Amino acid sequence: MTMTQLDPTGLWLGRVERAGIGPCVVTLRDGAIIDITAKEAPTVRDILERDDAANYVRTASGEKLGAPVEMDWLAPCDLQAVKACGVTFAGSMVERVIEEQAAGDPAKAEAIRARIGERIGDSLSNITPGSGEAEKVRHALVAEGLWSQYLEVGIGPDAEVFSKAQVLSAVGHGANVGLHPISTWNNPEPEVVLAVNSKGTIKGAALGNDVNLRDVEGRSALLLSKAKDNNASCAIGPMIRLFDDTYTLDDVRKAELTLTVKGEDGFVLNGHSSMSQISRDPADLVKQTIGRHHQYPDGFMLFLGTLFAPTQDRDTPGGGFTHKLGDVVTIANDQLGALTNTVRLSTECDEWTFGVSHLMRNLASRDLI
Repeated sequence: MTMTQLDPTGLWLGRVERAGIGPCVVTLRDGAIIDITAKEAPTVRDILERDDAANYVRTASGEKLGAPVEMDWLAPCDLQAVKACGVTFAGSMVERVIEEQAAGDPAKAEAIRARIGERIGDSLSNITPGSGEAEKVRHALVAEGLWSQYLEVGIGPDAEVFSKAQVLSAVGHGANVGLHPISTWNNPEPEVVLAVNSKGTIKGAALGNDVNLRDVEGRSALLLSKAKDNNASCAIGPMIRLFDDTYTLDDVRKAELTLTVKGEDGFVLNGHSSMSQISRDPADLVKQTIGRHHQYPDGFMLFLGTLFAPTQDRDTPGGGFTHKLGDVVTIANDQLGALTNTVRLSTECDEWTFGVSHLMRNLASRDLI
């Protein structure tokens, strides 16, 4: 699945950088990218706020730019906050417990993984968070000395929702993604990302890479921001597929994601994440994010979490997986396309210099606002 193989039946919304012009809102029609940036809707945020967003994108006039492969892709969101849900799958929840127990040391992880597996097996896989059954498991784990803050958000009533990236800081398809230089144990996280407007209405979905520093978060959950929010550490793309007659939230619930990591050393990692195994429904995660308790005037993008937690050894037995610079990461889904990025240090990726003030000035200079 490549950018040139985006489902032709889909209704697509994204952003590209046009040389000498700036960021432009685009759609895909008949295999070509069309610039639909207009004064009535100069941003993706403005389109998603419309009740008729799907019909607007389907019928908007614009300029034909070329084939998808020729584009300089930006993340398909602009003014939206970028939020993420953690520990939404039982499998990755157990890996978070292991990270915490190992204090960020991959050498200790294998033994802890075996010990926890003996104690709990797959008993968490079918539990509804916040249910009476989940509370019984909680008491059993506490008695075994295995209770964790990650299990609290994994099977407790309240989901983990955190700020993944700053507005306009996410990168798009084809860009480099960044690892903080202090990290020596890290991995990609293939996820579905919902596009939600200020009313809490889910308007569509895209793919995302919630780049994760396992050692940093494993040292302390209070280091979550350092583990998650760094230069180029968030990738979203290639485009938002808007909900219409061909694609709905039920398709998100059934989505199968594949992950491929190809290293310059010849190493290949293949992974998979199945949304059918998520322990919290996507609609519930949205409700836990927005409501009377918290508003998002420009909407938000919401990472839904991942089942994928790599345990395949890369260099040494028991050492598990970690990125090497130059790794090419591809996250794919037959209905959402493919998001490909190359791993670098966050200090080597292009600096994030284009913020909200720059976007407003650019749109004003083009007489779009």
